[in-house]
Amino acid sequence: MPTTVRIGCASAFWGDTSTAAAQLVAGGCLDYLVFDYLAEITMSIMAGARMKDPQAGFAGDFVDVLTPLLPQLVEQKIRVISNAGGVNPQACATALRAACDKAGVELKIAVLLGDDLQPQFKQLTGISEMFTGAPLPPMCVSTNAYLGAPGIVEALRLGADIVITGRVVDSAVVSAALVHEFGWSWHDYDKLAQAALAGHIIECGAQCTGGNFTDWRDVPDYEHIGFPIIEVSADSQFIVSKPEGSGGLVTPLTVGEQMLYEIGDPQAYLLPDVVCDFSQVKLQQQGKNAVHVHGAKGLPPSDKYKVSATWPDGFRCTASCLIAGIDAVEKAQRVSQAIIDKTAEMFSQRGWAPYSETNIELLGSEATYGPHGQRRDSREVVIKIAVRHPHKQALIVFSREIAQAATGMAPGLTGIVGGRPTVYPVIRLFSFLIDKSACALHVEMAGEKHPCALPSLTALDSHDLPIADHPPKPQGRADASVALVKLAVARSGDKGNHSNIGILPRRPEYLPWIAEALTPAVIVDWMSHVLDPIHGRVERWYLPGTHSLNFLLENALGGGGVASLRIDPQGKAFAQQLLEIQIPVPQSIAEQFD
Repeated sequence: MPTTVRIGCASAFWGDTSTAAAQLVAGGCLDYLVFDYLAEITMSIMAGARMKDPQAGFAGDFVDVLTPLLPQLVEQKIRVISNAGGVNPQACATALRAACDKAGVELKIAVLLGDDLQPQFKQLTGISEMFTGAPLPPMCVSTNAYLGAPGIVEALRLGADIVITGRVVDSAVVSAALVHEFGWSWHDYDKLAQAALAGHIIECGAQCTGGNFTDWRDVPDYEHIGFPIIEVSADSQFIVSKPEGSGGLVTPLTVGEQMLYEIGDPQAYLLPDVVCDFSQVKLQQQGKNAVHVHGAKGLPPSDKYKVSATWPDGFRCTASCLIAGIDAVEKAQRVSQAIIDKTAEMFSQRGWAPYSETNIELLGSEATYGPHGQRRDSREVVIKIAVRHPHKQALIVFSREIAQAATGMAPGLTGIVGGRPTVYPVIRLFSFLIDKSACALHVEMAGEKHPCALPSLTALDSHDLPIADHPPKPQGRADASVALVKLAVARSGDKGNHSNIGILPRRPEYLPWIAEALTPAVIVDWMSHVLDPIHGRVERWYLPGTHSLNFLLENALGGGGVASLRIDPQGKAFAQQLLEIQIPVPQSIAEQFD
């Protein structure tokens, strides 16, 4: 058994940079190279591609990136794990085998199957959406369970050099390598939680090495930003770093932002193999660009898999153009509304239904800030009009009416982006739970099928879940105020139609004042322009180990993913808006920023 295992992550999404894998292979001294490509949006796109071409539906980037590195993988004995298979992992494996054959390289490629429930979709009965209770739509484009690590571990046990999966939880590509190498028990939940945390921290690539970081001015050399490496010990503690000489930054704040990213309840982060509690995690600088991580705790998982299905719900179209000159914002508002009103009248005259939804955003007028926007005097804005309708033909009419505004409405309209707008299907997310027994896992390698049994379960007792901690109350009197960005860093992201905002104080002593000011009610008020007026709500959790707060804004993304008509359908800029809120503090703290 090794004393440590080094794992590098070379991809955070489908379309990520092609340079990361080569950087990690050249300078990472790796045991494993992992890739994370999948999101709900990605699965729906891949499912549509497979409908058009039976050999499509996977991340072709994976094959393209790996092909020139194949000889080095063999030479350095680096094993690869990737969910690049999408909705067609066998086709992905076939393409990679062809690349290996052409390069004259022998590598054992295994495929994990069992996540795709689309073939048995008609047998799924009594299903309801896990958040809204809605019934399962009659037709879905994709239906995939979030598998855990056991199937990947079985593939590694069988001797696979490269493991390709369909839908697995993002952290499983890391957890599996650690369970395999260290021989951890599936009932050693604290180690499994640490493994899941390691995977979660590096699954988004450079987001933990200085990318998407609040203090972006402090991050050197974006052009050569380093991708993350974890070095994990047999006791499950690990160090986050990056290749020597690469750009970027690794500190408790860069790693902490990523730890809070999209996790919801930090004391009950639900995964197929373990329920994680990250509230007591400690992050400590261990030399330049190295952070030591420990303290995750785990509990038994449930006997259910989360399943994400995607289903078609009409069509959407987005038009963008520039309008410039005096009173640009007012002109843009009038032109945008006129286009909507004119086309709505045309629909009515033809006996068509009205728009299902419309959304106008004037980019450059701080539209995403809602009532907190301050720029009404801009002399150029980009009009973005997004509309939804049950029928494609109605939106084709809309798309043809945009150009007329350039000659028949206010002056200064130009630069229609991409020419005539394109009409696309709306794909919505439907999430539900299913018994793990509904998924028959097996590994395919060298033409043989190997069934994969799941480990026995210890039933989770809800009484075992940790009791939520409350942040300490501030001591003293607040007689000044400073912007939150002075006191903390923050990051936001999406979970379906919900947005997650993590707040990490720069110093522990700032936390009581931040927590006193940022109550759920205050967040509801500050972010009211994005929250659904009926179903929107905010939850808050405290993580004592990092003195941090995590917020979940439910129903805040206008449908989320490709269903949302907004410019920010994943809430990526929400944290940036919140960082401007004023926090009452004592004068002694405010003076630190003079």
